[in-house]
Amino acid sequence: MRIKLLYTLLISGFLISCGNKVNPADYKTEIEKFQTELNEGYTNEKTTPLRGDNFKNFRQHPFFPIDSKYRVDARLVKSENSEYFDFPTSSGRTKRYREYGKVYFKLDGKNLVLTLFQIENAGKMKGYEKRLFLPFKDLTAGKQTYGGGKYLDLEIPTSDRMMIDFNKSYHPYCAYNAYDYSCPIVPAENNLPVEIKAGVMYEDVYFEH
Repeated sequence: MRIKLLYTLLISGFLISCGNKVNPADYKTEIEKFQTELNEGYTNEKTTPLRGDNFKNFRQHPFFPIDSKYRVDARLVKSENSEYFDFPTSSGRTKRYREYGKVYFKLDGKNLVLTLFQIENAGKMKGYEKRLFLPFKDLTAGKQTYGGGKYLDLEIPTSDRMMIDFNKSYHPYCAYNAYDYSCPIVPAENNLPVEIKAGVMYEDVYFEH
């Protein structure tokens, strides 16, 4: 994934408030800004992962309706002394990440947990110093969303609480261009037994695989 695009999306995703309650109008504006910037990244020749007719035919991503239900307050438990490992990707190559911690939250009455990751040498990469990577897959995968799952970019919190907003979830570049991009594969531990009807939807009308 391109660092510049992802960091732009991360910066645009700063939370409106510390609590789970948000002003509906402000929240709608925040998510629409995320959606606009994501679309702009795909319609810009310099940043798009799309090639050829896929790029020419692309207009905008489909999105689930904005729903603050999918903005969840989670408890972070950091992983102690975790080591960097070879994270498998869609191309067969690997990227170096470490487990940063696990987040515990409740959605649709179910207690859920996801593992957060941090890329190697994050402190030396501009825009990555405080960034965490959250790949996940839910029961919409292969139906309303990409079968390989989705991603979220988060920031290291200043406490053991953090907001996870699935309305800002997006698909990896290889969902649209499997030839040029190598994307981390969602680990089995991050498969959720619920539907996350939030963020980017997937329609392969424009895309070749």
